[in-house]
Amino acid sequence: MNTPPKKIVIASRESALAMWQAKHIQSRLQALYPTSTVEILGMTTTGDQILDSPLARIGGKGLFVKELEQALADGRADLAVHSMKDVPMNLPDGFAMAAIGEREDARDAFVSNDFDSLAALPDGSIVGTSSLRRQSQLQARFPNLKIESLRGNLQTRLRKLDEGQYAAIILAAAGLIRLGLESRIRELISPQDSIPAVGQGALGIEINASRTDMIAVLAPLNHPATAACVEAERGMSRALAGSCTVPIGAYAQMKDNSITMTGFVASVDGKEMVKEKVTGSIENPEKLGQLLAEKLVALGANRILATLDTH
Repeated sequence: MNTPPKKIVIASRESALAMWQAKHIQSRLQALYPTSTVEILGMTTTGDQILDSPLARIGGKGLFVKELEQALADGRADLAVHSMKDVPMNLPDGFAMAAIGEREDARDAFVSNDFDSLAALPDGSIVGTSSLRRQSQLQARFPNLKIESLRGNLQTRLRKLDEGQYAAIILAAAGLIRLGLESRIRELISPQDSIPAVGQGALGIEINASRTDMIAVLAPLNHPATAACVEAERGMSRALAGSCTVPIGAYAQMKDNSITMTGFVASVDGKEMVKEKVTGSIENPEKLGQLLAEKLVALGANRILATLDTH
């Protein structure tokens, strides 16, 4: 076994959820390597600073990752902890994903102070979400709801709901569970009705690719089943050139030795949507993702994506 560094520095965003994730990895590493000092370097990213525009408009989720990668590149940090759904499909040259942790509940959660479920919302109710993926699926099922942009960290979003700006908001269940806020969830939306974001609920640990010493150090944190499922989802998204600027989602689950994955591409208003499912072996998750992408393309995914690119 290789000797871990005397000091391990974790780069993290400073939101409550990001810090929970970083502390979770910190405690795992501390337990594995009791002689090492494990520290967290908190950082504010561009994505955290620009809160008045929808993510899709200002450059997508990679905005939450760039500053952390800079800290890895210049040696201020040894690893960065991300929500996998925030990680761009192609990592920049010089970076590698060393481990993907076990997935929390990947579903979307319906949060409201006045209504028990999406179906209970009256026509014209305002629902908050910053995700085009959620918006398209909501509009497809409930065309009479009004979807409005909702940005900010988890606490900010809940506060806006509590102030009455929205009848309901849709959040990732994983974040609420991790911060001990399960009681805010009124309904967990089934993955059939709201296909999750690629990698939703999974944590990724990124390193500078030249740091081969860290690969062995972080190996015990990798959860192979989650890693395979997330790899399959990312394979689909990559093949479709997906980013958070398009309504796209994929959800893979492992059973025995096979992966079953559902994916979709839609127009923002949900009026056009293609959905497909594949099952295959865990041997080559990326290839399974590409197969699902091909099936979606055969159903017209590229035509939908082409109309989105022009906006």
